[in-house]
Amino acid sequence: MKKNLFITGMLTMSFLVLTSCKDEKQQAAEKSVNNYVTYVDSVSSVPEVDAKSNWGAIDASYQVRATEAETNLAAAKENEALREKLANSKAKYEALKVKYQAALEAEAKAKNPNQILRDRFFGEGKIGEDMDFSWVNKDNILKVYEDFFQAYKDNKKDFSREDYDEVKLLYEALDSRKNTVEKQGLTSEDNSKIAAIKFKFAPMFKINRIGAKARETKEAKDVK
Repeated sequence: MKKNLFITGMLTMSFLVLTSCKDEKQQAAEKSVNNYVTYVDSVSSVPEVDAKSNWGAIDASYQVRATEAETNLAAAKENEALREKLANSKAKYEALKVKYQAALEAEAKAKNPNQILRDRFFGEGKIGEDMDFSWVNKDNILKVYEDFFQAYKDNKKDFSREDYDEVKLLYEALDSRKNTVEKQGLTSEDNSKIAAIKFKFAPMFKINRIGAKARETKEAKDVK
């Protein structure tokens, strides 16, 4: 009898512990999701000029809250209402993010359109006004050319005549770096692949550049 009572007591205690753990996880999930939703709502009410100027800090804080909410929600497991609440708020934030990132990029382009081109071709911050390609070496130069050519094909329809002038300068600077890299152990295989890219790029660039010039001349005449 005593043994049965002991077992019953242990089972009851275990159940209470499990229930308590479950409640704690549920409470943690609810608290972190509510904090997340409140933060997103607060971001949406920030004046646009302030949001743009502080977007880096806003997004960093958002990522912390998003991670916490998702982690606690995963631990709580069964709670569709909270999951839906989190998903709706996440969609709201993503819309804000797209809006502000587009605005920031537009402002950056207005201030320095050439830097936008450099970032598209080589990655953000890799090339500045000094046109320093010292980071390009025998091991990565083929990929740099491949990425350059792909970026060109992806964006050429949007280039103005001034953009083409900048692309020409970037391409010539990359070619100049290639002359140096060739002496530093560039493999013949990579060299051949780069030559193939250059063979395809040169006539394409020439035709596209002429087309951009003709298009802008026509647009100028139409305005008059």
